[in-house]
Amino acid sequence: MTRRQFLNKIVRRDFRWDDWNREHDTQHGVPEWESEHVLRFARRPYPRQIGASKWQVVGRGTGNRFVQIVYALEPDDVVYIIHAMPLGGRRTRRKRRN
Repeated sequence: MTRRQFLNKIVRRDFRWDDWNREHDTQHGVPEWESEHVLRFARRPYPRQIGASKWQVVGRGTGNRFVQIVYALEPDDVVYIIHAMPLGGRRTRRKRRN
């Protein structure tokens, strides 16, 4: 997927939230709106494909923290977030150098 295709899908498409992904997403302290924000404002080299149908984005969330999002695009191009977690320690320092 090219960056342009990614942006067209994320910016213009809806996110699907259900009980499972809402609970899974917020268990690490990342609210739904922050997950959507990180995806909408993703910067290169993201998105990165990490599986047959899974994608990853790491970007700035609130308070200047970095957040990792794993998601899938459903057949109707709706974004289904599978995982969201703030990054800390070495991972954060590594990202800030870029």
